[in-house]
Amino acid sequence: MARLPLRAATVLVALGALLAVCALPAHAASYRYWSFWQRSGDAWTYAQTGPALDRPADGTVEGWRFAASAEAQDASKPRDVPGATTFGAICAGTPPKGGTKRVALVLDFGTAADAGGGAAPPAPRTACAQVPGDATGADALAAVAKPLRYNSAGMVCAVAGYPRTGCGEPVAGTTRATDASKTPAPQASGDSGGDGDGGGPSVGVFAGIAAVLALGGAALWQARRRRG
Repeated sequence: MARLPLRAATVLVALGALLAVCALPAHAASYRYWSFWQRSGDAWTYAQTGPALDRPADGTVEGWRFAASAEAQDASKPRDVPGATTFGAICAGTPPKGGTKRVALVLDFGTAADAGGGAAPPAPRTACAQVPGDATGADALAAVAKPLRYNSAGMVCAVAGYPRTGCGEPVAGTTRATDASKTPAPQASGDSGGDGDGGGPSVGVFAGIAAVLALGGAALWQARRRRG
């Protein structure tokens, strides 16, 4: 059998290693946590900033949902409360007041499946927070959903006292292969809740590509030295 030239063999080895790196799946568990959402028209969007950095305008609708999820794209959105899905409906009984703004909130405590352990979550509800003009999304939540519970990283662990224990813990038996770049950590109050570019390779893949190219280049350089 004819032997490949050293240069061609090196390139094939590098390509094989590169394909192996790109094919490796990243594994991410689902987590039970409160996710933060913003509503525009009839659609909910996963918040791109944590509530402590969010500065909602008067008339904004924001939502919170407790659920088990691994990816922002798969996270459960707040469910609509019948008859109270718009700012006008939620804040109808709260007239404007000078120096303040009104933020409508939808609080969805999730399902029994989200809760785990046979817990019965409260029914979804809405509230209208009337807060100072410079208040944050976290301030609006605190105005209508006490008691709140946070962890040391500033992540919201409990809204209106629910759940009583736990904070962003992984859900047993839910680990699955996924694109690591799409897996957000449970959202901290001051961190971005977005999912980056949402579809590109993970940092590990780029590191693997760089390592493969470096090794391939070194092999070619050594081959040229021997020939010289």
